[in-house]
Amino acid sequence: MKHLNKLLVAVMMVMGLSSHAQDSNNPWAISFGVNAVDTRTSSGAGSGFFDQHFSQPFAVKDNWNILPSLSYIGVSRYVGSGFSVGLQGSVNKIDKYVTFDPSNPAHDNRGNVVSNPGDLMYYGIDATIKYSFQELIKSKVIDPSLSVGGGYTFFGDSSYGTVNPGAGLTFWFTDAIGLELATRYKWSVSGDRQDASGTPDAPSHFQHTAGLVFKFGGKDTDGDGIYDKDDACPDVAGLKQFNGCPDTDGDGIVDASDACPTEFGLAALNGCPDRDGDGIADKDDACPDTPGLKQFNGCPDTDGDGVPDKDDKCPTVAGPKENGGCPFLDADKDGVADKDDDCPTVYGPASNRGCPEVTTEALEDLKVQARAVYFNSGKATFKTGDKETPARLDAIKEILKNYPNAKFSIEGHTDSTGSAKINDKLSQDRANAVMNALIERGVNPENLVAKGFGSSQPVASNKTAAGKAQNRRTEIRHIGSKYQGKI
Repeated sequence: MKHLNKLLVAVMMVMGLSSHAQDSNNPWAISFGVNAVDTRTSSGAGSGFFDQHFSQPFAVKDNWNILPSLSYIGVSRYVGSGFSVGLQGSVNKIDKYVTFDPSNPAHDNRGNVVSNPGDLMYYGIDATIKYSFQELIKSKVIDPSLSVGGGYTFFGDSSYGTVNPGAGLTFWFTDAIGLELATRYKWSVSGDRQDASGTPDAPSHFQHTAGLVFKFGGKDTDGDGIYDKDDACPDVAGLKQFNGCPDTDGDGIVDASDACPTEFGLAALNGCPDRDGDGIADKDDACPDTPGLKQFNGCPDTDGDGVPDKDDKCPTVAGPKENGGCPFLDADKDGVADKDDDCPTVYGPASNRGCPEVTTEALEDLKVQARAVYFNSGKATFKTGDKETPARLDAIKEILKNYPNAKFSIEGHTDSTGSAKINDKLSQDRANAVMNALIERGVNPENLVAKGFGSSQPVASNKTAAGKAQNRRTEIRHIGSKYQGKI
């Protein structure tokens, strides 16, 4: 008994060093305390099975055998899902043994007699499978349980096996230290016997225990107080709120999810800082000290022209990227940049590439001038000795140069004299002659086309000499812009 007491004191000192844990973390448990043996159930007194075996469970003073010392020790291991397996050894002294003897004057109202069988020594060793309801009821303090097992009991000079259903209730002071109350019904597989002298031999009985339980065995490799089983970073000391993982910069973002683990940062930026407050992490910000735009990697665009200031040759004046962020020149102020303006020094609408539109007055003037160009009879050469024709051609050239992007059709016409074939050729040749004369005078050939219509488009009657004279003519017509395709 002295050795048992010494062992229990040593265990208590070791367990006092245990840290907090749960069963799944600290799988081992050791318990010790006092036990009480009650043989009332073996007497058989009572009117039915439960009355015979389970009545008077708390007749402590009358029926319980209690050794005034630490009298049991147990060890168990958690195996998962609320189950644990264990082994318990106990010692007691039987000085109260209950038998059914209604003829004995000392019997109680049930016919039971309590006697001392001779201070019999009691030893028990029992194996148990226990199920805890603590996780099921989600309590951190109250831990009810049920158990089943078997054991071997030494009762005086007899020894026998038992089957042990039981129940328990533990109150946890901390995650690792608790007060354990338990009871087992130890049913004798040999049957409740007594020898010839009335000495008990293999009786069934209840054994109640009360004691302390300590859990231990958890592993905490990094020493952060979080057991490896629940530690997401078991090799690196961390914080409980991050399941044992560190937060080096203290920004509330675990290092594993922190893009900048050594710099205090913002959750919205995965833990990275943003000095200029533009919503772009410094590590991704090409201008970390100046608020800017995401599309420019954190750099500003003061003039809003789509060119960041660091690349903008004119950062305060909007301009296209292809011109370095500077606006294109527009000499005539017509809203068409010089680079796109076919008439950069003459005001004109954008719809006409910055050139003036051909006016009705100009077209009327071209009509007059073109009809005053004369040819030798039946030929495509200008009339010999006529000084007015060159002047007319010069006037036409002056009109056309005001419209450098306009396209004109020079059209030749004849009267009905002669065959259509001859007239078609003659009209085409005369239109070509006018076009070539204008080209020689500097008119852009891309702005001109020539076409002969023969006698197919008269403007007067071919029955009179005057009418024929009107039909023999050259006309110039505006047919669009040279940028509208071939005409």
